[in-house]
Amino acid sequence: MHYEIYKNARDASWKFLIQHNVCSLPVDLKPIISAMGMTVRKDNSGILHVGERGRTVNENGMLHIIVRDDPIPQKRYTIMHEIGHIVLGHTESDNRSDVDEYAAERFAIGVLAPACILWGLDIQTAEEIADLCNISITSAKIREKRMQELYNRNKFLTTPLERQVFEQFSDFINSNKRKQ
Repeated sequence: MHYEIYKNARDASWKFLIQHNVCSLPVDLKPIISAMGMTVRKDNSGILHVGERGRTVNENGMLHIIVRDDPIPQKRYTIMHEIGHIVLGHTESDNRSDVDEYAAERFAIGVLAPACILWGLDIQTAEEIADLCNISITSAKIREKRMQELYNRNKFLTTPLERQVFEQFSDFINSNKRKQ
């Protein structure tokens, strides 16, 4: 079951990149948030629970992502994690399961640090991932571990969706590829 959840979230992240015509890293969140008719704001009123980094609230029919006043890389990841919940149909903030959280995490990293793009750029280390994608080193280390598995298995560009994302980023990849 875990692989199905992983695969669904991964595919949703690719569809999201395609739908929002994302073609460079770091992903610019402002046009995405605007296109989704949402806002993002800091938690100045105590909406977030202890230990909670972000939450989506519906106020008068408009979605708002509430985030802690974290450093930008963490905030970007939290925003995309919350967007993942929305895209994946996890509607109740207080009733999300561990499976929902796993899927939203997978979605967030898939959008902010797409594996096929990192592969296309020959990105290897967590530091390179964090720098290129403007995500925290903690998130980048998780991505680095998964990238090593993918590199070892040579599992890139195996689906039409992934190939479409790769093609969409082709100018960016060609402009930023390391010199061999």
